[in-house]
Amino acid sequence: MEKFDVIVVGAGPSGNAAAYTLAKAGVNVLQLERGESPGTKNVQGAILYAHALEEIIPDFRDSAPLERHVAEQRMWMMDEASVCTGMTHRDARFSTPPYNRYTIIRARFDRWFSAKVKEAGALVICETTVSELLRDAQGRVVGVRTEREHGDILADCVILADGANALLGSRAGLRREIKAEDMALVAKEVLFLPKETIDARFNISGDEGVVIELAGNVTHGMVGTGFLYTNKDSISIGIGCMLGDMKRQTITPYQLLEGLKRHTAVRPLIEGAEMKEYSAHLIPEGGLKALPQLYGDGWLVVGDSAGFVNGIHREGSNLAMTSGRLAAESLVALKAAGKPFDARHLAEYKRRLDDSVIIADLKKYADVPDFLHNKPHILDVYPRLLGNAAHEMFMVDGQSKRAKQQKIYAELKSRRSLLGLLGDAYHFWRAFR
Repeated sequence: MEKFDVIVVGAGPSGNAAAYTLAKAGVNVLQLERGESPGTKNVQGAILYAHALEEIIPDFRDSAPLERHVAEQRMWMMDEASVCTGMTHRDARFSTPPYNRYTIIRARFDRWFSAKVKEAGALVICETTVSELLRDAQGRVVGVRTEREHGDILADCVILADGANALLGSRAGLRREIKAEDMALVAKEVLFLPKETIDARFNISGDEGVVIELAGNVTHGMVGTGFLYTNKDSISIGIGCMLGDMKRQTITPYQLLEGLKRHTAVRPLIEGAEMKEYSAHLIPEGGLKALPQLYGDGWLVVGDSAGFVNGIHREGSNLAMTSGRLAAESLVALKAAGKPFDARHLAEYKRRLDDSVIIADLKKYADVPDFLHNKPHILDVYPRLLGNAAHEMFMVDGQSKRAKQQKIYAELKSRRSLLGLLGDAYHFWRAFR
């Protein structure tokens, strides 16, 4: 039976970051991926945050398949028929190399990252499903069982990077059952458009890109958001809502996405586009309070498997790569010191996480999921009120502006009492402070 120092299960950003860092340090590492190739099972918007990857591969820009650098960020608050652009940020510093954010196509990027993992010296095997973790008599994880013939493989430590479903950890009893309230279901399409058309519609040129974050009634009162990103010759568009909300609704993810595409503000941007890809994916957005146990005797968990997603800022890949790197660096340090990979020593991973931006940001927004679940009208009532107020003030119809203001105030009070407004403002401040 073969044995490795470390087995990494999964070839997404966290798994690749871990396997690459380990292999570069001379650790004997095996990476297993159930897809035909890295990236075939992975879904993301997708935004690449440069800093996290620079910490792993400093010269990644020389060879990575990057689409556009993000030169402009837009925030849209939407109701059924209108949009209020709450913020548009375009800064020359974001268009000055080295760029901070890029749009990417995950399948291409993951294949590139996996090639780097192989170059570093790791053994990467695809089309291999890990069915369970192997344990010794003391309950310590000592390897994995795959669905291949004679598929048991031993290791001193197993890194679980198997995605949002976290099936291995759940089957092994290493974590509690994932709640629907802690998961978002996202539907996404990649739509082909010529580069010249994208440049003209979004007022960009060269390899500049635009990111649009969408919130409001497009989610039909459910907790969720949408997005639209420009690639070289395509547009990534998607929308996601918390799975618990979707289970209580009759609308499907596909219907949500089609409704978004028909919106009066979105339709002109994608008109004439040809769909190249449709996918749906679970994203763990329960935040700090939903994190599982992150380490134990012979195992660590990273990336989406650990729930490292900042849903407020739509950050996931950077947290995934950072957690994968920190897990690998913890193992490298322990191996160099001749210490066993037991729970007592693997607590080093948790200490590194606690000192990182991952836990810092999750702590900052720890109360946001509860706030949004308890006040779903925040993404329903207020966008509609904002759209109606803007329409009223911009409509020139012979009514005085004071009369229009009174009309706006009357609608506001009819939808939310003064006490309700104050309560919403207070709880918003508490959740986001």
